[in-house]
Amino acid sequence: MPNPPAGMRADARRNHDRLVTEARATFAQNGTDASLEDVAKRAGVGIGTLYRHFPNRHALLNAVFADAVSDLLTRSRELLDASNPCTALVEWLRAVITHASEYRGLSRALMSASHDDASALAQCSGPMREAGSALLTRAQQAGSVRTGVAIGDLLQLTNAIALAAEETPGDPELADRLLALTLRGLKA
Repeated sequence: MPNPPAGMRADARRNHDRLVTEARATFAQNGTDASLEDVAKRAGVGIGTLYRHFPNRHALLNAVFADAVSDLLTRSRELLDASNPCTALVEWLRAVITHASEYRGLSRALMSASHDDASALAQCSGPMREAGSALLTRAQQAGSVRTGVAIGDLLQLTNAIALAAEETPGDPELADRLLALTLRGLKA
């Protein structure tokens, strides 16, 4: 779980941690558009307390997904040494799609925040863009992916694939098919 700000009183720290825990559960159950009032109620605090800790939905989403983003960043660093750079990029993109698919509405939120540096979700998207860029550059240098492909476009595509899969729950293979189709278009 992400660390609350330094110097926080013990009761405020407990509130922060409960809010993140309950937001994670609420978002898993009801999607990322779930009522923030419900999150506060489940955490046993008022909505004002939620907003003191998290001034907007994106700030709360950032806190909820910080662990998953950390895992994706760690995985990208591990994949930088893979013998096949294109396979490494594909594996990481699959992990990104899996993450974005875990919570209904997350891919939409990530897409909307991708060009908004003021969004609290930019704290997640910036490092993700850097991690993906390193993998993409390696695949391009190996001649597996054509030049001119930008990581921002590729991340938007992965979020769009996750969103399409979310909207089509009866087709569990859709994300893999769409990713394969996308990757064919990336080949050098």
